Amino acid sequence: MELLTTNNVWMMICTALVFFMHLGFAFLEIGLTRQKNTINILFKNIFIITVGLLLYCLVGFNLMYPGDFNGFLGFAGFGLDAPLTDTGALDLAYNEGYTYWTDFLFQGMFAATAATIVSGAVAERIKIGPFMIFTVLYVGIIYPIAGSWKWGGGFLDSMETPFYDFAGSTLVHSVGGWAAVVAVCLLGARIGKFKDGKLQAIPGHNIPLATAGVLILWLGWFGFNGGSVLSADPELTSLTLVTTCLAAAAGGVVSALVSSAMFKNLDLTMFLNGILGGLVGITAGADQMSPTDAILIGAVAGALIVFAVSFIDRLKLDDPVGAIAVHLICGIWGTLAVGLFGNLASGAQFLSQLIGVASYAAICIVSSFIIIFILKKTVGIRVSEREELEGLDGHEHGMDAYPDFRMNEH
Repeated sequence: MELLTTNNVWMMICTALVFFMHLGFAFLEIGLTRQKNTINILFKNIFIITVGLLLYCLVGFNLMYPGDFNGFLGFAGFGLDAPLTDTGALDLAYNEGYTYWTDFLFQGMFAATAATIVSGAVAERIKIGPFMIFTVLYVGIIYPIAGSWKWGGGFLDSMETPFYDFAGSTLVHSVGGWAAVVAVCLLGARIGKFKDGKLQAIPGHNIPLATAGVLILWLGWFGFNGGSVLSADPELTSLTLVTTCLAAAAGGVVSALVSSAMFKNLDLTMFLNGILGGLVGITAGADQMSPTDAILIGAVAGALIVFAVSFIDRLKLDDPVGAIAVHLICGIWGTLAVGLFGNLASGAQFLSQLIGVASYAAICIVSSFIIIFILKKTVGIRVSEREELEGLDGHEHGMDAYPDFRMNEH
């Protein structure tokens, strides 16, 4: 019982850290976008975590962990139904690592993260109503079905060499990243981002907040990866935190070096996104890597960020916060890295990782395209030109994030 208590307390601390990541995402997103859309972005982030938890309780948890199922789709019923003992008391022997309730809450925090990734990519131009509908469908249905394929014991988990994704480089980050690509393609770029085919920088309004957001996310990742051990095992939890930290540090440093070599300036936003890229990259195999492996994986992710951001710009895709480069590109890299580095490295594992990446690409691209395309053709997904130029805060919310700071009033 003492072991269960220790494990459960660790899992609850990690749950709190993953919850704290939502503040990090909010700070990063508002920092890298313009002042006139701050309320809109904060509203979306609060909507995602509140509605995400309710949806995960009602349908998501039992879609993701359906028990015995065909490996592709299963559902254990609506709502939470905790296992009881013969005497009617709550069965605490649910798992050696945690109780049923802790399991639900920890996984629920992950579920909301996938939609937050999309929020950043579509910032400053998406109508809030359609975004909310998309969030409900994607977090409530698509994410848990996709998650069941691996974490719920589905077909990817039962292959001869099982697909491996420790804490969600693919299951969380790429699931958000694929939807972000689809959404950005269907939505189009912000006004002024590409003038006469040339890229124009649209600077964020608060880089100190964005920096705070990244440091909060790094802290939250201790829970994201540390909690994915699913117990307080001293060896695995401490190794996981070391590899997580080293990958983040390597990602940041390499991203800063590569971007300064390419663009001849020390770009703080590249430094910040490099840290996030390193974190996303190590997430698939954090418990399987040595410190050296972690530094290499983070370093590659940091370099990838710089090239991915440039490539996405060349494709004329407007991603204000770099979500696609960070969560999709580095998520794919981190997932494939499990087959190249660490305890599981082998040709068979690499093939399984490729199958996993392709499976998630398929479900996420198809499902997010269907949802967003239908919304585009029915209610429309983009705000009017006037609303975009004047800011979504006034038009969508009738509020101003900084009412005392008016740059244009004398």
